Amino acid sequence: MNPFVLHLECSACDKTHSPRQLINLCPCGKPLLVRYDLSAVQAKLPQKIQGIRPHTMWRYRELLPAGNSQAPISLGEGDTPLVDAGRLASSLGLSRLWIKDESANPTGSFKARGLSAAVTMAKALGAESLAIPSAGNAGGALAAYAARAGLQAHVFMPRNVPPANRIECEALGAEVHLVDGLITDCGRLAAQGARVNGWFDVATLKEPYRIEGKKTLGLELAEQLRWRLPDVIIYPTGGGTGLVGMWKAFDEMRQLGWIDSKKPRMVSVQAAGCAPVVRAFQQGEPRCGPWSPATTLAAGLRVPRAIGDFLILDILRHSGGTAVAVTDEEMLAEAGAMGRSQGLFVCPEGGATLAALKKLIRSGFVRPSDEVVLFNTGSGLKYLHLFEA
Repeated sequence: MNPFVLHLECSACDKTHSPRQLINLCPCGKPLLVRYDLSAVQAKLPQKIQGIRPHTMWRYRELLPAGNSQAPISLGEGDTPLVDAGRLASSLGLSRLWIKDESANPTGSFKARGLSAAVTMAKALGAESLAIPSAGNAGGALAAYAARAGLQAHVFMPRNVPPANRIECEALGAEVHLVDGLITDCGRLAAQGARVNGWFDVATLKEPYRIEGKKTLGLELAEQLRWRLPDVIIYPTGGGTGLVGMWKAFDEMRQLGWIDSKKPRMVSVQAAGCAPVVRAFQQGEPRCGPWSPATTLAAGLRVPRAIGDFLILDILRHSGGTAVAVTDEEMLAEAGAMGRSQGLFVCPEGGATLAALKKLIRSGFVRPSDEVVLFNTGSGLKYLHLFEA
């Protein structure tokens, strides 16, 4: 364990727990977050990350749960490009626009970050078999990192998952369980299998360490922008771990003195056919009601309710952000526009961010002087069946 780790803290009731155990949720049923001795980190690192360090997410090792003596389960995740989308910015009348392209990760999506951290800690704490519900990319990432660690992976996927995701999991040695239903049904069956068989459940926000890998999105973004943050971040939201992780990273960096107090306006983008966060945000609710029926071609956005919904909504409101829904047709059209203008073959979820940006420009939420970052969370290669003419 990283010596700078103090404890695990409940995101709702503030109860603390030892980090030296395999643990899922707090007994109150809410997610646990890793807390660090940031004063000690600051004493060791009085300046921002500099010098020769590996160009992976593990360059931020003092702010990750694994200790220096523990080799991470890594495939080289992180250090993904922040693409200056100048042509798009000009066409939209914006000052600056970037696309953070997570398709460059080892398993083709941002899920590699979270699963690298989660599998590293699960193995260190004694797990032998891991289970996960997945709409696609998380399953492929778990399969890859479990194989790297010598652990067994059990992936529960909706039967209508993109074929590339199922094939990827099987090719990497995972046991794939196809489920007639949504990711919530997969989550129920994965948890049941974990209880019966002794597997460790690494579902989104149901263990403390995936979010630590995801927060490197925020650390990396700040470093790539020379230790400052943009005005607006637009993020496609299913389970929302990346958004929650980035916000945690921003808070930790402020406490360390690495960035100033400026807060980006965080924008959650969902599919019109599955938009529980958008509905709850617009209605002023603290939690999301389940969305039914959940229908969208973007598998990563087909999440009828996220366990961390209260964290997502709190972040949107505290940052002065918002939530936007876009149609499947809009996200596919804008994925094509991103490809033609920037040479990036993005997933539909990535296309959703550009569709949302255009709506936000029209509404006046995004101003011409704003600096904006869009997140493309995965490769269009996982969705070839949707892009086929």
